[in-house]
Amino acid sequence: MGKKTTHKFKAEVSQLLDILVHSLYTNKEIFLRELISNASDALEKVRFKAQSEGEDDGIPQEIRITADKDAGTLTVTDTGIGMTRDELMRNIGTIAHSGTAELARLAEEGKESLDSLIGRFGVGFYSVYMVADEVTVTTKSVEEGAKPVAWTSDGKTDYKLQELDEDRPRGTEITVHLEKDLVDQFTNEAHIKHIVGKHSNFINFPIYVGEDRVNTIQALWREPKFQITAEQYAEFYKFLTFDSEDPFDTLHTSVDAPVQFNALMFIPKSGDDPFGLGRENRGLDLYVRRVLIEKQNKDLLPEYMGFMKGVVDTEDLPLNISRETLQDNILMRKISATLTKQVYGHLEKMAKDDADRYNEFWRAHGELFKAGYMDFLNKDKFALLVRFNSSASDDAEGLTSLADYVSRAKEGQEEIYYAYGPSREALGLSPHLEVFRRKGIEVLYLYEPIDEFVMDALRDFDGHALVAAEHADMEKLGKFESLEKEERPEELTDGQKSTLDKLIGRFKDVLGEAVTEVKTSSRLSDSPVCLSNPDGHFTSSMDKIMRVMHKDTSIPKKVLEINPDHPLIRNMLSIMEKDENDPFIEQAANQLFESALLLEGYLNDPHALVGRVQDLLTKSSGWYVETTK
Repeated sequence: MGKKTTHKFKAEVSQLLDILVHSLYTNKEIFLRELISNASDALEKVRFKAQSEGEDDGIPQEIRITADKDAGTLTVTDTGIGMTRDELMRNIGTIAHSGTAELARLAEEGKESLDSLIGRFGVGFYSVYMVADEVTVTTKSVEEGAKPVAWTSDGKTDYKLQELDEDRPRGTEITVHLEKDLVDQFTNEAHIKHIVGKHSNFINFPIYVGEDRVNTIQALWREPKFQITAEQYAEFYKFLTFDSEDPFDTLHTSVDAPVQFNALMFIPKSGDDPFGLGRENRGLDLYVRRVLIEKQNKDLLPEYMGFMKGVVDTEDLPLNISRETLQDNILMRKISATLTKQVYGHLEKMAKDDADRYNEFWRAHGELFKAGYMDFLNKDKFALLVRFNSSASDDAEGLTSLADYVSRAKEGQEEIYYAYGPSREALGLSPHLEVFRRKGIEVLYLYEPIDEFVMDALRDFDGHALVAAEHADMEKLGKFESLEKEERPEELTDGQKSTLDKLIGRFKDVLGEAVTEVKTSSRLSDSPVCLSNPDGHFTSSMDKIMRVMHKDTSIPKKVLEINPDHPLIRNMLSIMEKDENDPFIEQAANQLFESALLLEGYLNDPHALVGRVQDLLTKSSGWYVETTK
């Protein structure tokens, strides 16, 4: 045996060890992640050495973890490159990037969890003292003639070094003497397997806990695409997501510039947000050289691409990087921009090659994807991929793109028209769309409040302005012929026009402050009246959304538009000519206004309207009986 020598830790190491031992804020299990990462690095080095020198000594490259409950120890052994005495002192006696003052300040303030501190200062090995009373590192370097060396410390102020005469294979063995109250937890093989599976499942070398290999799932993202079968992708997806179904689609990519990374992403068959839980259950798992750095990282893809599941593995980030540093890391931003671009490219290709398949994707994930209207950098790509139901569709399940709409637009049509409604049936009866139905002009149907924000953000597509149907310029629509020859009533005589002005005046008197204006309309054909917004800026539906946001329950003041060609209005003109003060005029004005409010979804109290309907039905049924005798 060589002589045992004692060495004091550098001041910053003692300070760090003190923080570790007394810390109450940490996830203690990460010590095992750190030891396995170090073992993996040592194995990578010996593999590289063997490949470059063309020599293989036949020793299997592996990591073994053994537990001894009676002795209270956990041992991690690798057959890696090992360390000489000098390397051991250099690697464990000092902190490579100390940051001592910063470390002490953060620890005192208690603002960060300890696993974050460990990551920031590159001090992974020392995390073992969160669970250990004493640690022994026995190692033999692969260098010819190197002797085994043992390093022992209780993690307080010093460590002991001793050269060993015994013959050992190359590699490193770390024996952790566990604190008494942690022995049961960290000598339980099932628990150790869980920790390894959680943090180190894709390490490139076999990891054995006892006699069982734990990391049996291949890191598929590192394999060449042409070697992987659909079954392997499906197996990996199910392992990753716990989904019982195969993935809807797979995106496997390897990028060398501007930053090197591999990514394996999946689109599930269905959305996973039935109760609004999807915001948290999203994100790609971030690995650095096969070691899990963060589960479900929220910064790798924008929130509206949260349906993507998968992993990203990069060589370029430091193995131990804190979450706070991750968010500010320029490499992360480059990875994120590249991934976003690739997802867009993948979806664009799907939409181009197989519209039905893309529509299937949209039905599953379109609601979330629509939130991409806020991503102004990718506005043009987003506009190509967004889908809507349309008056040109056969049913409510039909989907159309903005490009499809433009391809079907009438010659000389410069706008894309849209309308919001609770259902296809409601929009099919909307008074605002009568002119579009009459002239065969397509209207995109919006059913979700977010659709309004999408249209507001996009504003135009391929030189065509996006215009709400209720704000359509009637002069522009007037140049298009009606589909069928309209049977219009006779033109109003001068006397009727004068009576119409009086009727409008009477409407204004009856409705008073409830409306801002009463005027004739050129958009209506089947309905006697409709309501429109006075400012022409907000649509009715956007106005409702804003009122909900501001908790405003009042009924907005709108413009009442009257269709002078409708039989009911013509009858009212005849009544006005006989008696301007006939009570039917007032009754009809209130009834038409409240009916329009009901259609718009603003009528809070229907009692008066129902009473009037019953009164009118009673009278009209009497007239009907008389005329059919």
